[in-house]
Amino acid sequence: MSDRIMKEYIDYISNEKGLTSNTLEAYIRDIKQFEDYLYENNIQTIMDGNKTIIITYLMYLQKSGKATSTISRNLASIRCFYQYLLNNNFIKEDPTLNLKSPKCEKKLPNVLTKEEVDLLLSQPNLGDFKGSRDKAMLELLYATGVRVSEIISLNIEDVDLDVGYIHLKDNNGTERIIPVGTIALKSLFHYIKSYRNEEGLSYKDPIFINYSGNRLTRQGFWKIIKEYTKKSNIDKTITPHTLRHSFAVHLIENGADMKTVQEMLGHSDISTTQIYSFASNNKELREVYNKSHPRA
Repeated sequence: MSDRIMKEYIDYISNEKGLTSNTLEAYIRDIKQFEDYLYENNIQTIMDGNKTIIITYLMYLQKSGKATSTISRNLASIRCFYQYLLNNNFIKEDPTLNLKSPKCEKKLPNVLTKEEVDLLLSQPNLGDFKGSRDKAMLELLYATGVRVSEIISLNIEDVDLDVGYIHLKDNNGTERIIPVGTIALKSLFHYIKSYRNEEGLSYKDPIFINYSGNRLTRQGFWKIIKEYTKKSNIDKTITPHTLRHSFAVHLIENGADMKTVQEMLGHSDISTTQIYSFASNNKELREVYNKSHPRA
């Protein structure tokens, strides 16, 4: 391929495709790597590329250990280039026509076992403010599956200790009422009555605060999780979202229906929730395999 065609193509995708600088660089790099592959396979110019060689190249990338997302982007880069060549009469047919990108595998969430959850949640010391607060937060996180941003945004008015639920409202005005289990309620009750039952406390005041009396931050919450992960000696990377994942998977394992879990998690699309079913099914399949296969 001539330098002139490549330069004109780069001008085209820079000015007319509206690609970001990173994507632009990736597209150019992908084409040049494809060109190198063609040359190594005795195909002198990219103009002579065909569907078979493109499929072979994608298989080569897969065997080289490239991620599915990387392979998909390579195909997008190659398709964009051949469409440019076709539209400018450099070639008569688009060899990428009807070629489909490989489906990206859904990454299963990192989930704790019930025993690991018990171990993690048993770490805080209930004899002081910090331990009582941390215990209440961790129990509430696992009991409801809420996001970190939601739990630190809770005010006194958002929790009903008598009925046993929390009330959430997002920036779009969508509201969720989520039930809270007895263990989490007990921890919340102890924390609020022992350390937040101050004179003049308003219903608009935050539930979870730091030593300065200010609302706890996301960074502060992450440090708390990191601290108790280290104390528990659990050999997994645990983030606040790990407890949200564990909440969902454990509910499904115990028979909760997908729609209910979707509502509690606040997912707008149930397909987002279905990943937890995959994680649950994989665990069940592994357990059956381990019990049944003679060489498991």
